[in-house]
Amino acid sequence: MHIFSIDEFSIMPLVKFTSNLKRFYPDLAPLNVQGKTVAEVLDEIESRYGGLKDYIVDENGQLRKHVNIFIGNDMVKDRERLEDELSEKDEIYVMQALSGG
Repeated sequence: MHIFSIDEFSIMPLVKFTSNLKRFYPDLAPLNVQGKTVAEVLDEIESRYGGLKDYIVDENGQLRKHVNIFIGNDMVKDRERLEDELSEKDEIYVMQALSGG
């Protein structure tokens, strides 16, 4: 009889980032991160890439105005608490708006 550990049932969606974040985090690459919500995923990313979360959320934990997060083709609905639920097959895209002229 096989006894399953909690980790075997962990939700680990794939997270991808815009390339402009690579200038601050050169080794940043798509990664599977454990988390059931966008907020949990961002906390896990922060543990791997210290300071990255500050580019994504403000001091209140709300998504910054110049950042969008997509779950598949859909933009997150909860920009304030980031409690959108995830599945292990989800792909999350963290995108920063670019400006210039």
